Amino acid sequence: MEHVDVAIVGGGPAGASAAERAAAHDAEVVLFEQGVPREDRDGPGPDSTDAAGMLDYWIDIMDFDYEEIPDDVILQELEGTEFIGPESSVELATTGIDARYPKFGYTFNRTRMDDWLHERAADAGADLRVGIGVSDLETDLRASSANGPTHTLSLSDGSQLEAQYVVLADGPQRRITLDALDQFTAPGRSVSDYLSPPEANHIAYQEYREFPEELFDDDWLTFWWGYMPGETAYPWVFPNDGTVARVGLTMPIGMRLEDVDNPGSYKLLEPTDDGLPSGSEYITRLLEHEYGDEYDVETDFPLVEDRGKSKGTETYPISSTRPIESPVGANIAVAGGAMGTTSAFHEGGYHVAVRSGKIAGRLAATDSLENYNDRWKNAIGDEILRNVAFADIVKDYEPDDWDWAFDVVTDMQRGGGDNVLISKRYSAGLDATRIVAAYKRRKFTYRDGRYVQLTENDYLY
Repeated sequence: MEHVDVAIVGGGPAGASAAERAAAHDAEVVLFEQGVPREDRDGPGPDSTDAAGMLDYWIDIMDFDYEEIPDDVILQELEGTEFIGPESSVELATTGIDARYPKFGYTFNRTRMDDWLHERAADAGADLRVGIGVSDLETDLRASSANGPTHTLSLSDGSQLEAQYVVLADGPQRRITLDALDQFTAPGRSVSDYLSPPEANHIAYQEYREFPEELFDDDWLTFWWGYMPGETAYPWVFPNDGTVARVGLTMPIGMRLEDVDNPGSYKLLEPTDDGLPSGSEYITRLLEHEYGDEYDVETDFPLVEDRGKSKGTETYPISSTRPIESPVGANIAVAGGAMGTTSAFHEGGYHVAVRSGKIAGRLAATDSLENYNDRWKNAIGDEILRNVAFADIVKDYEPDDWDWAFDVVTDMQRGGGDNVLISKRYSAGLDATRIVAAYKRRKFTYRDGRYVQLTENDYLY
């Protein structure tokens, strides 16, 4: 049987970053990625589906110098974002967090970014096996190895491999992670109780559309809140290259029309609906609502079919749970979306996936994986704390609540605050105090890493 120091399951941003860091620290590393086809990639690769916007401080979280990111990764530099509610809107031109990148952020080519991370890992000496998936993982807690437990990975080609350390980076679908971690849970319990996709996660859908040149805004992101029902459910438009934009949305998995208390208050629902619209129907309705008076949507906003996973479209899951710690005593680290670090609130989590993967790879290669849970919380804990606090605040928002919140933000900006969600300067009266107090309460609730829902001590070895 083949033996390696570090085996990595999944070739997305977390897995590729873990492979690069482990190989750079002289470990023998193999990465397994089952591979999926895309219209914009020759041959199979990681599941490169994401809205793919990068805020300024996210680059610092990834621990990259922005100047080292290849030019062909970046599509459009951004000046800000607009949040549109049913009757109100607000523009934000700063994240409110210090960052080295000089702009608000940028949109990027997710496929090219993933490929660049693979190139970095290969250059560092990692063995990248794209097209070979992992079908099973078994851990021997009583292994005689000097460095503790070992793992046997069963592969899709029928072979097996033994590894000292494993980094699970198989994304929010967690094809291997759930069963692998269930080896260490109490009888009758499962990690899926904490990371259950049907109950706690979101599904996203997006289309690549060509926009009329006069409508194309190449340096602003646009989000519509309160237009469709569901916790952190919203559509967006992200500028791409040329006059191509990604028009997409995120919504909870399994939500039904009968779960909506007041369907008539949502602009993208219609009285004749007998169920919630599909992702493609939602997008058509959004474009019709915004531009249908002057344009023919299907003619003037055509699909760009040489992009995405299938003819200009793609569907992908987003893990919207709070994160879990890893069973490091079993020589396993979980990174990126598999551990629950992504968020439907801000549409994804590429930056935290990269950083958690880097930490996992380095620690596995240096026989110090026992420090992983502390290290990732030190590196990305503030970002996760913001995300879970914000998501809690808006969890039950309905259309009128979004209008109220955007009006408050506008008042706060007039009072000198540069960003309601992050700035420490607040001066807009009782409504602003209400938002700030709610945010601080939730941050306090999740202080000292209490946003973690499954701790290292919950695992049984």
